[in-house]
Amino acid sequence: METTGPGGAADMRASTRARPGAKARPAVRAEERADRRGVDRCTILAGTASRGLADAVAREAGVPLGRVEVERFPDGELTVRIDESVRDRDVFLLQATSSPVNEHLVELLALADACRRGSAGRITAVVPYFGYARSDRRAGRREPIMAGLVAEVLEAAGVDHVVVIDLHTPQVEGFFRVPVDHLTAIPVLAEAARDRLEEGTVVVSPDVGAVDRATAFARRLGLGVAITHKRRVSGERVEVVRVIGEVEGKACLIVDDMISTGGTVAACVAALREAGAGDGFMVAATHAVLSPGARERLADAGVREVIVTNTVASEGEVWPALRVVSVAPLLAGAVRRLIAGESLSGLA
Repeated sequence: METTGPGGAADMRASTRARPGAKARPAVRAEERADRRGVDRCTILAGTASRGLADAVAREAGVPLGRVEVERFPDGELTVRIDESVRDRDVFLLQATSSPVNEHLVELLALADACRRGSAGRITAVVPYFGYARSDRRAGRREPIMAGLVAEVLEAAGVDHVVVIDLHTPQVEGFFRVPVDHLTAIPVLAEAARDRLEEGTVVVSPDVGAVDRATAFARRLGLGVAITHKRRVSGERVEVVRVIGEVEGKACLIVDDMISTGGTVAACVAALREAGAGDGFMVAATHAVLSPGARERLADAGVREVIVTNTVASEGEVWPALRVVSVAPLLAGAVRRLIAGESLSGLA
């Protein structure tokens, strides 16, 4: 029922309408709103997997980077210590669960538990690369669903909110009972690739599951789309059954969420060559997991350039074909908007 008396909903709506001759209120940016809500009440804490990225995000967002020490004992156990107060603060824990996956996951859990026991106001886990996302369902009767298990232990450790970039499968969000904001690096990667593409390049999805990603990528660049249909033989080997789309004589840009072993990309390139594609093969992927042997597989396949982001740290990776672009501005924008209480839809 609508209230129409003094102070009711109708009066409130009327009071917000612009009066004749009234000046429009200037737009207030997220940065200003975040400052008003108290950036000084927020802290970013980094695990060892993402310290470089966390430093860049903290600088970009104007949020202090807290001091964290991680100690590993001779038997493999670890502990963390936060060297400043987090009481009643909004804490952003920035940690990719990349290789070594289990160590980095336990670090993140330890940080969350330390913040919870330190009376943090809200704990947001910013996980640029979410490990175990590929285990989103059972292939057999007696197998775990690791993505669901990781979601449960993060919540049990005290995480109130999760921010991720380009999950392997979006349905992983459904394993969480806390809010999840799913960002994408497609705009960052598309802009990085724009000036390096040959005329008439086709964006290729390496499997049916990546079609939406490839389509969004192609739409940004005004390019056509092709799909390769694959069959996974093992964890490292896949077979491409057929190519759907016109690729004959054209350069191809293969788009995926991650490059792990390089097997999918290599099989995709082989199938595209068989279908008559040109030689200008490029790859764009958000997460550079790059397991041992991946670099060699991609080079042997004839990939001339690989564009990835820094969701997974690649320090020391010397490879002329590899180009790394930063997601720090994307994550900093998300942090600012969360502090200001704004939607992240403009960033997704």
